[in-house]
Amino acid sequence: MSKMAAEGGGKEMNEIKSQFSTREGAYKLLSHSEYSRPNRVPFNSQGSNPVRVSFVNVNDQSGNGERICFNVGRELYFYIYKGVRKAADLSKPIDKRIYKGTQPTCHDFNHLTATAESVCLLVGFSAGQVQLIDPIKKETSKLFNEERLIDKSRVTCVRWVPGSESLFLVAHSSGSMYLYNVEHTCGTTAPHYQLLKQGESYAVHTCKSKSTRNPLLKWTVGDGALNEFAFSPDGKFLAVVSQDGFLRVFNFDAVELHGTMKSYFGGLLCVCWSPDGKYIVAGGEDDLVTVWSFADCRVIARGHGHKSWVSVVAFDHYTTSVEESEPMEFSGSDEDFQEQLQCGRERANSTQSRLSKRNSTDSRPLSVTYRFGSVGQDTQLCLWDLTEDILFPHLPLSRTRTHTNVMNASAAPAAGSSTLIANTANSTNGSSGGVNTPGNALPTPLPRSNSLPHSAAGAANSRSSENPAAAGVSKFATLSLHERKERHPDKDHKRNHSMGHISSKSSDKLNLLTKTKTDPAKTLGTPLCPRMEDVPLLEPLVCKKIAHERLTVLIFLEDCIVTACQEGFICTWARPGKVGLLLSQTQANSPSGTVV
Repeated sequence: MSKMAAEGGGKEMNEIKSQFSTREGAYKLLSHSEYSRPNRVPFNSQGSNPVRVSFVNVNDQSGNGERICFNVGRELYFYIYKGVRKAADLSKPIDKRIYKGTQPTCHDFNHLTATAESVCLLVGFSAGQVQLIDPIKKETSKLFNEERLIDKSRVTCVRWVPGSESLFLVAHSSGSMYLYNVEHTCGTTAPHYQLLKQGESYAVHTCKSKSTRNPLLKWTVGDGALNEFAFSPDGKFLAVVSQDGFLRVFNFDAVELHGTMKSYFGGLLCVCWSPDGKYIVAGGEDDLVTVWSFADCRVIARGHGHKSWVSVVAFDHYTTSVEESEPMEFSGSDEDFQEQLQCGRERANSTQSRLSKRNSTDSRPLSVTYRFGSVGQDTQLCLWDLTEDILFPHLPLSRTRTHTNVMNASAAPAAGSSTLIANTANSTNGSSGGVNTPGNALPTPLPRSNSLPHSAAGAANSRSSENPAAAGVSKFATLSLHERKERHPDKDHKRNHSMGHISSKSSDKLNLLTKTKTDPAKTLGTPLCPRMEDVPLLEPLVCKKIAHERLTVLIFLEDCIVTACQEGFICTWARPGKVGLLLSQTQANSPSGTVV
């Protein structure tokens, strides 16, 4: 911290902020809503894995159904999360676990199966295992990769497959990902694999076995650790970021590469999707946030605000705004503009339906401002707005003007901007392989999204014909993808498991697989990695130091923002107007009358 303080340029620069303001109003830190280990002692994080946070809503009758899980060192905690409503009670964790010989690294709840009586929580570990636990029942039901026969390296990311009650995906620092089914065993011997599909810098293998066993699939991606992956809002696509500096976006069901992007330098550490699946943001060791267009498969902007590695990026679904407008210049005073902006802005729980409306062929144009955030090892929180002058640089400004400072925007390449318009207005196919943007309104309906309602729902026609080639790969054909239970018809998410162009080659030795290595010097200045002057450079709306230690968590909830640092403190920032009862209660009880 001393080095960081020296670079900061004085006390003012290094003062930790307890509130910050945006055009929506002031966000305030609720110190009484801080979650941590019960003793509230800062954790000595040297050599420990990042603190992570997972949320689930169990929909209990009390209206207090939010639950929080977080790991600190060898410990894992599960609490009722009271958010902005009540102060945190750290003396009563619902479940607490301390592990020996290994540390939890990541975790994920299954939102489909969660009830007030039971939740399914996956926990990944530094030694490579994955545990399935129920912290409400205080049960440990299964341990996967127990003997480390599948992979001996650290688990970097674990996620339930969207729409499934039993499939989950696990990434490791070895550079491999594995698809598991909770109903299947991992076997007593190391798995043998058969090549299913191979492409540039990736290969996917099925598990050769007389009886179905885990892992169902093994993905070998890029060169170096897989740091994080994220499913698109409709669950059809998978964005993966690696230590080799590449973002790779796959069609998850077809096991095909959709597009790639290269960091400016160093590894990419984090990735997220916009609520409508049109854009992906990645961050990493180049201290930048990079915005990538799914439809055009190209970088459309970079954001510079962090002074060190970016550890988490996330879109704020509740502040992403849509306004009906006409493509014309606005004339009038700033006061008039602000008034119109406030009147026209819709936020919070209707954001996703409005994005759906934007994707439909409505005669009235809708302009969109995407809000996303990032946190980094520099202990700073940055908030960014992605506005239409970045998304559509050659259109006249509409009434929703940008609030983002843009440098070198005039140098943005013209290629692809018209394609973006075509995708928005006509829901045509993207420029790369004719793949539809996740979340677009399509001529044939999409399966229901985890987070987005669609203007059309389920591509039954395209899914009804299974490719005959798939019949030959019985192991993959029996991936038990029917576990998406009928008792959740409203959440049913059928997938296309037609495996076209399946390779008949087989190999038990994955080290024979040749990986295509890309020379970083040869990618700079290409569409994979444009030069800094060739794309718009965003400046953050907000860039505040909010912690003593590096930040590892950023989650946007409806009434607050949640952040966490490596010392093990999980902080709640009330959104404007959401401070409410907790603030007044704690101010009354506080000797100084202040909370932050």
